[in-house]
Amino acid sequence: MRKKIAVLPGDGIGPEVMHEAIKVLDATAKKHSLDFNYEYADVGGTAHDKHGTALPDKTLQVCKSSDAILFGSVGGPKWDNLPKEKKIERSSLLALRKYFGFYANLRPAILYPQIVNISPIKGISLNGFDIMVVRELSGDAYFGNSILEEDWASDEMKYTKQQCRRIAKIAFEIAMKRKKHVTCVDKSNVLSSSIFFRNSVTEVSKTYPDVKMDCMYIDNATMQIIKRPMDFDVIVTTNLFGDILSDEAAMLTGSIGMLPSVSLNENGFGLYEPAGGSAPDIAGKGIANPIAQILCAALMLRYSFNMEKPASSIEGAVKKILEDGYRTKDIIETGMKEVGTKEMGNLIAEKIK
Repeated sequence: MRKKIAVLPGDGIGPEVMHEAIKVLDATAKKHSLDFNYEYADVGGTAHDKHGTALPDKTLQVCKSSDAILFGSVGGPKWDNLPKEKKIERSSLLALRKYFGFYANLRPAILYPQIVNISPIKGISLNGFDIMVVRELSGDAYFGNSILEEDWASDEMKYTKQQCRRIAKIAFEIAMKRKKHVTCVDKSNVLSSSIFFRNSVTEVSKTYPDVKMDCMYIDNATMQIIKRPMDFDVIVTTNLFGDILSDEAAMLTGSIGMLPSVSLNENGFGLYEPAGGSAPDIAGKGIANPIAQILCAALMLRYSFNMEKPASSIEGAVKKILEDGYRTKDIIETGMKEVGTKEMGNLIAEKIK
């Protein structure tokens, strides 16, 4: 069956790393007899410059008619002075999340054993670590009532029971396929919304007796994830805290250029994007790490298309290339072989073939 993929390269290094992800997808399709149809569309600052908006109607229509969205990166200093309502990320990425009802953001933070030495945290087990941050994406201060006046400002941190229970269910379902351990991170010693969130997650946990659940305040979690990252499995948390924790966990791996993410709605429709940004300072230099974007393609095959074997083919190829000693500039180590963006894409695609 043909799968239609909306390809939104975006800004900065987005088009460069997206090209390599498509290259790897093509190699995977050939190996596993799959049929992908790509439709490209503008988004972000590039779209703003060409169409006057970061999310043109045509782009939205392309996404609506597709089976999944493969997203690059958006924004950059060039557009920093736009008014609030036209800020690039707010008017493109956040708009897409709201339109499609994406409520679950999955951010795996994996320190592969092959590159354990590049982690900024020393003394980590040579086996590395594998953390899945499950971030609620539809509530909290990002979507609550926001007021900005000259002398005061406020942001409403609002949650409903449905929002809390459905993200908890996602976290426990994922944990059942991993180490069966969920950590709920909140600030329930201060915030009412966090008390509500923790209570809701606890209620859901009762239907998963095989999964161990513990709770942690956000300030303690930010310390413990550095001190003992190997002890975490699945972290479920609110929108704001998830935004912070997922980036912290990502940097423990040594490079945010290694990590993908997915945002899902209740129908399994997903938007797949790298954890890092558009990195305009290295755009066009051919040195960006395409692995995060390539692993986004693997997540898309797994979560939206239910293609576990092809997804594993991509992930296995990435691990093998790292074992073979190939590195982009952001993860280079002494004695390793440095390659550029295109070379890394070629190596992974060839390994799949």
